[in-house]
Amino acid sequence: MMKEGTQIILIGDRVLIDPEPDDNKTPSGLYLPPGVKEKEKVQGGYVVKTGPGFPLPFDNDLDEQPWEEEKSYEPRYVPLQAEEGDYAIFLRKAAIEIEIENKKYLIVSHSSILMLMRDGYLE
Repeated sequence: MMKEGTQIILIGDRVLIDPEPDDNKTPSGLYLPPGVKEKEKVQGGYVVKTGPGFPLPFDNDLDEQPWEEEKSYEPRYVPLQAEEGDYAIFLRKAAIEIEIENKKYLIVSHSSILMLMRDGYLE
């Protein structure tokens, strides 16, 4: 059981997904062919939380002098396409199953997500 006020922090390009029950049809009406489900083990679910993104390397300033005080660098990231509330279709074999407060979630690398569906995107 998690302490009250505990924060979940995902690292890098990881995405926390609340998986849908294994079914051939997504909630939005998209049918997944049986061959795809059997071969690739594709599954869908809702994005609950995302990591900060893909880390960028630090810029090395060539003007720095060795006697100058060291600068502290804040990490920079390329943000992920997935956002909280999106419906994601992903490769199940790349997912790691965890349990938080008696509920099962999946941690998936952003590169394992095949497609995102976002409410209001096609309007």
